[in-house]
Amino acid sequence: MAPGPAVGGGGYGAPMSVPEVIPIAYEPDYRTSTIGRWDGGQFLASVTAAFPEGLDAGDDWREHKRWYAVLHRFDEAGGHLESSIVSTGTTAEGERRAVEAARRLLDGRLEALPGRRYGSIAVAPFAVRCEGALFGLVVEAHAEDGGEPDWAELYPDGLGFSAPWDGLYDT
Repeated sequence: MAPGPAVGGGGYGAPMSVPEVIPIAYEPDYRTSTIGRWDGGQFLASVTAAFPEGLDAGDDWREHKRWYAVLHRFDEAGGHLESSIVSTGTTAEGERRAVEAARRLLDGRLEALPGRRYGSIAVAPFAVRCEGALFGLVVEAHAEDGGEPDWAELYPDGLGFSAPWDGLYDT
């Protein structure tokens, strides 16, 4: 189901459906510091941890918490082109080592993007799975009764985007 364009009057609490492309604001030295544009379009990158969907890990959760270097690429209009998702280890194997390895890998991939420049982006919702974990910008309804979609969640990073669709996020 494709989300519709933004609607609403702009006043506080005015209803707005999920736009076709979701703005994501660039924040240097914070959670969206590795997003921007390159000669081929837009990119969204992060070092993040994920668990396989539906996992009830219990006491051995460290064995299942995997760390990843993630680079999603989009065309100029925000359409998803491809995702590079590489695991660098689990928390049980050494979280610090896994995170540092993911950062090094991601830094190299970002440096290889021709014409890379950091800044705000706007991309369409998408979803990919790697090692049983969900990665993507997924449209959701946050009303307890299900309701209309009103939110886009970046998985597994845990960033939520909603009206007024200004690119700022909730965690």
